[in-house]
This record gives sequence, C-alpha cells and structure tokens, in this order.
Amino acid sequence: MSVILLDGAVGTSLWEKTENKVPVWRYNLENPAIVSELHREYLAAGSQIILANTFGANRVAVQKSSDYSVNDVVREGVRLAKEAVRGTEVKVALSVGPLSELLEPYGDLTEEEAEELFSEQIAAGIPEQPDLILLQTFMDLEMMKIAVRCAKKHGIPVFCSMSFEACGKTMMGNSVEQIVKELEPLGIDAIGLNCSLGPEAALPVLQEFRKYAILPLFFKPNAGITTVSDGAVHSGIDIDNFVREVLPAAEIGTAYIGGCCGTNPAYIRALQRGLQQGGWL
Repeated sequence: MSVILLDGAVGTSLWEKTENKVPVWRYNLENPAIVSELHREYLAAGSQIILANTFGANRVAVQKSSDYSVNDVVREGVRLAKEAVRGTEVKVALSVGPLSELLEPYGDLTEEEAEELFSEQIAAGIPEQPDLILLQTFMDLEMMKIAVRCAKKHGIPVFCSMSFEACGKTMMGNSVEQIVKELEPLGIDAIGLNCSLGPEAALPVLQEFRKYAILPLFFKPNAGITTVSDGAVHSGIDIDNFVREVLPAAEIGTAYIGGCCGTNPAYIRALQRGLQQGGWL
C-alpha cells in the first residue's frame, strides 16, 4: 500500500524561525513570510499534504491574545498555504484543534457553544478552498463529534486524529474501539492519532486502529518529548531514530504518515527517503 506523506510540526517549526514566541496563528498576519517559508520547505521535503497554520485559531484563543478576527486569521492561514502549493498537486488541510475548555459536565463549555466556535473557525477558511479539513489532537470524543458535524457541512473530506496517553486511551478515557465505533458512521474520510506520544509509544495505539477501523489510517507522532528553552526547540528523538520508529506504521498499511511536535522539514525529508527505500512511496 502506498503512503501519502504529510508534513511535520507547524507550531514548533515556526518557533524555530523567530525569537518572538507568540501563539503561532498570529504569524499569519504578523510574520507571514515565515509561514510561507515553512510551507515551501515542507513542499521541498516531499510533503503531499500540508497543514494551514490555523490549528488553535478559535475565537476564545484569538480574542485572548489579540484584536484580530477569527475570519482574518484563518482565511489568511489557508490562503498562505494554498499560495505555497500553487502549480503543484500538493493538497492543503484546514487544521482545527480542540477547544481549551472542557465540555459539560467536566467543564463549563456547552455543546452549543462548542458548535458555534468550531463552525466559525471552519467557515472562515472555506472561501480559500482548502482540499480537506483535519480535526487533530482531540482528547475528548464528544468534542470531536461536535467538530465533525461542523466540518461535514462543507462537502470536503474530513480527517479525524485523536491524541492519546501512554495507557492507550485519551485524556478523557476514550478507547480506540469506542472512537472508531462512534466516528466512522459520521462519514469521515480518515482516522488515527497525532501528538502526545513518540512513534514507538504510539505504534500500539495505531495497531489498535488497524484492528478496528475500516477507514484509511492517519499517523503523526511527536519527535519524543519536545521542549523550548533559551529560545530554541529541542526534540526528544533525533531524525534517524524517528524515521526508524515510524516506518513500522507503513508496514501495517497506514495511509497518511508525517510528524507532529518537534519534527521539522529535515525530519520529513528523511522520512520520505525511508518510505521510498521501503517501497511505500
């Protein structure tokens, strides 16, 4: 089975490019040059799908950190990504992450409020014509289901990626079996996991998805424990070990493979070589 190569981290990779460590969606308006540069670097590394810099740009986060509108931040994020891939066959994903508040009864966020926030963020990017919507790093299945309902209204593919603890369940206690059982009937197009874990620790979770899911699998693990200190990003797993630990995902038939926190274009370039050598690209 051939693999579609994804990009690596957006957030930590943008932080590598500037000493001004702000919420990374602000760079769409404040420093678009580094956003475009990162997209081009992933293109050169062989990525076949790149993520727009829109992950955390919901109204709560945007209003807390700036005077910008969600529409301006998200639309510009998708526009920059689409501009970077113009003239190629590379696709752009509108990236949407979870909300920072927990849903009732564990927090104060109502289902209606969550739906309004997700709808606003997703709708803001649609005029720039993203090729798909990636809902990623979710830890609460109920919140993911709300986001899926909002995303499905726009008639483009929707990928769902959850984030897991080392025990094999999400922070909210959702198992892979439960996630697959409840998400697949919603008409999504790919399912899997990203963030939190390095590839070796994440592989057992991915194998659980292989056991239960019919849909194509999505895999974007971290480069181990990633930290930012003295203005620099430090990845817990070096490039060679990251590639070595990720390749078993291709062996079990994972369709979409890339990297999350701590991975930059150099990681993806090496991953492309490894996948090519194994005959998966």
